[in-house]
Amino acid sequence: MSKVIRSPRARVWRALVSPDELIRWDERRVSLEAPIPDHPKPGRAARWRCLLGSLTVEHHEVPLEVIPAERLRSAVRLASFEFEETYTLADLAPSATRLSLRVIARNTLPVFGGELDRFDVRRLSAERVDQTLAQLQHWCEASAASLDPRCEALRSPSAPGPRTASGRAG
Repeated sequence: MSKVIRSPRARVWRALVSPDELIRWDERRVSLEAPIPDHPKPGRAARWRCLLGSLTVEHHEVPLEVIPAERLRSAVRLASFEFEETYTLADLAPSATRLSLRVIARNTLPVFGGELDRFDVRRLSAERVDQTLAQLQHWCEASAASLDPRCEALRSPSAPGPRTASGRAG
């Protein structure tokens, strides 16, 4: 799946790899469990607390391939759900980016009392990809628009402060 994001590729890349930005746009991330120096660096794991439905679970992510502003491929474990995800970025126009996200998961997923079959895994994966791309698109385009003086309505003084990587409001 992919989305066209009306933001430059460098901006989209920063939103993908900056822990302080990840916690702000990805509504499922609750907190960063440990600082991540030089993130993303192949082989250096990041651990987050994330929401999976109404449960808080560990999200363990290990970058496998990092080509700055072009590709980020990681091995991810979200509770017992293990998969590989690859983000690919490409310029479309002077200030637009095509962001693709591909998720590769096993055909079955063990769960308490049984397993999810390939159709459930495919549905869960597609929902995750769609939600991730939509949240990232909204974050990048809103931040680009907030820099535009014509978009004063986006700057609301009553809006709550953004969360930081520690999960606290900033």
